[in-house]
Amino acid sequence: MAAATKTATKSAKPRKTTRRTGRRDPLAIRLLKQDHREVDAMFDEYEQLESDAEKLALFNKIALALKVHTQIEEEVLYPESRGEVEDDLIDEAYVEHDGAKKLIAEIEAMKPGQEFYDAKVKVLGEYIKHHVKEEEQPGGFFAQAKKGDEDLEAMGERMKARKEELMAQLGGKKAN
Repeated sequence: MAAATKTATKSAKPRKTTRRTGRRDPLAIRLLKQDHREVDAMFDEYEQLESDAEKLALFNKIALALKVHTQIEEEVLYPESRGEVEDDLIDEAYVEHDGAKKLIAEIEAMKPGQEFYDAKVKVLGEYIKHHVKEEEQPGGFFAQAKKGDEDLEAMGERMKARKEELMAQLGGKKAN
């Protein structure tokens, strides 16, 4: 009977640690993961659209979200993570951002319905999924940042404030 109780207690412990939900992640990581999920959902939604007007409107939202997200990472997360995260991971993240920015600019210079427009949006989505996977995987950028000495709660507050500024600044240009 005592052995059965120990087994039941042990099996109950894994249920308490819900790392997959991100509830235990510090604010900076939670905010970035939330952005990742939102952009992923937008790319999925884009795949279902047929109207060029709807595609353009949604791509503009995707582009804004990615521009703000990458800028926040480049201004706050990456520089403050030097010494906490492997230099190679940080360098690769900057290069991946550069590639995404170039593809976004190419798509913005086009119109839905033009040759390769949808293909470029699809490739951008795949590119972003790859980048997200590298950041979120065990041993990846976020895992290394969480093991470091940086205060990721305070960093999250700075990121949150900067995101609000950028959304007002860049989002205002798109809306008008």
